[in-house]
Amino acid sequence: MTYAIYHIPGKKIGVTNNIKNRVEEQQGYNEGEYIILEMSDDIEYISKRELELQQQHGYRVDRQLYSELFNNNYIKLKTMNINVTEMTTTFPCPANKLKGQLMDNIGMTWRLEGTTVMVTETSIKWIMKNVKSSQYTADRCYIYNKAFVRFFDNNDVYPRTGGLPHDCGPSERICENGKASRFDLIRAWANERGLYDGGDTKTQTLKLVEEAGEICRAVLKNDHAEVVDGIGDCVVVLTNLAELQGTTIEKCIDIAYNEIKDRTGKMNNGTFKKD
Repeated sequence: MTYAIYHIPGKKIGVTNNIKNRVEEQQGYNEGEYIILEMSDDIEYISKRELELQQQHGYRVDRQLYSELFNNNYIKLKTMNINVTEMTTTFPCPANKLKGQLMDNIGMTWRLEGTTVMVTETSIKWIMKNVKSSQYTADRCYIYNKAFVRFFDNNDVYPRTGGLPHDCGPSERICENGKASRFDLIRAWANERGLYDGGDTKTQTLKLVEEAGEICRAVLKNDHAEVVDGIGDCVVVLTNLAELQGTTIEKCIDIAYNEIKDRTGKMNNGTFKKD
């Protein structure tokens, strides 16, 4: 199989094994609006080269290698494992029992063709309409990945409010129960709205200063609700700023925590002073 790295100038660099389907039919670009940068039969090479070219051209660098999407990618849920291959996502239960399993795992995400797909009430309806029983065993059913990705490309599927998973540690990419972390939900929201394709670090930095100013005003007014809201807004902006910078908020948090975890010192006039 031959893989191609494509470049949509000013938008993104990606990898696919079917340019016409992925770039033209799914993303809506015509010939002349994109460029083939490299082609190779070596999926490991092309996966690493994609990240190098994304960095060289100043685009957001993918967090996951393209090759990892199709390498017997088992994802753990609370009650079952799903098997993601290049063509299909398989659920290890009969089709007539799938809806209940999915409802128990709302918020769970996985990557297909560079797109983060999510189990939501809307996507469950699509899955149940399009799921097929395995011809080999009645205990399995599956969906076609390309059709599922197209559904996410063309519809507003991600939740806008609420539904955030609980008990996730601040630096966890995916919770132990398989659900998306709050940071993943923020990134899915931002990606759906084109922030990573059209935004930049300068505007996000200015946005961060604006939100920090809102917190300062709220503190001076002793307005607890506004302080809470402002802190949340800053976390959202920082998550997106990290993504645009080619890193993740989790990595930034981990680096900061590793720097402070062994510090000693004492409080002085309301401020911790390190030794």
